[in-house]
Amino acid sequence: MLPHAFSGSLFIVAAPSGAGKSSLVNALLAQEPGIKLSISTTTRKPRPGELDGEHYHFTTAEDFVTRAERGEFLEWAEVHGNYYGTSRLTVEQEMKNGTDILLEIDWQGARQVKKLFPDAAGIFILPPSIEALEERLHKRGTDEPHIITRRLLAAGGEMAHAPEFEYAIINEEFNVALAELQAIVKATRCRFAQQAARNATLFAQLGIHAHQPQS
Repeated sequence: MLPHAFSGSLFIVAAPSGAGKSSLVNALLAQEPGIKLSISTTTRKPRPGELDGEHYHFTTAEDFVTRAERGEFLEWAEVHGNYYGTSRLTVEQEMKNGTDILLEIDWQGARQVKKLFPDAAGIFILPPSIEALEERLHKRGTDEPHIITRRLLAAGGEMAHAPEFEYAIINEEFNVALAELQAIVKATRCRFAQQAARNATLFAQLGIHAHQPQS
């Protein structure tokens, strides 16, 4: 089945660390029950409190590599000696069932996904300024100063890839940014291909075909 035939939509959300991506995604998921956050598969050991199938799908390196070689991942990467990936089979099944799927991944993962799903809606979250990004990283209180410096240096390289995404949201006012994220979701759901897949019977009754000949 081709990507445009799925009744569910695929959303990719990326951002530099500290831009507020996770907070925006969590708020979106709370208000839009039709969207599910994709759960990554990883070979790293579970941390205290992490549950298999809720935070990650935990597996062995051998199993991961075998599945990657079979093309079972939409995207995958090795990070600090561990593998992380997004199950293509799970995402496609959910989308066939009409569920919208959201991927929280970096620009490299997004590039991989776009090769298989060119119609995926890519959304990049930007901070209002580098100063605001630095302030947010300090306020989190989870990183040492040298880690914050490293994250700020990495942010420039990540934001250089923002033009590869269809949408850019500047997260200055959280509620405004959330409203913009919701607007993108609603607009994507109204794409002709999505409406035709979700409402196949109605479109047939109205004599509308998914691929109309050009006049």
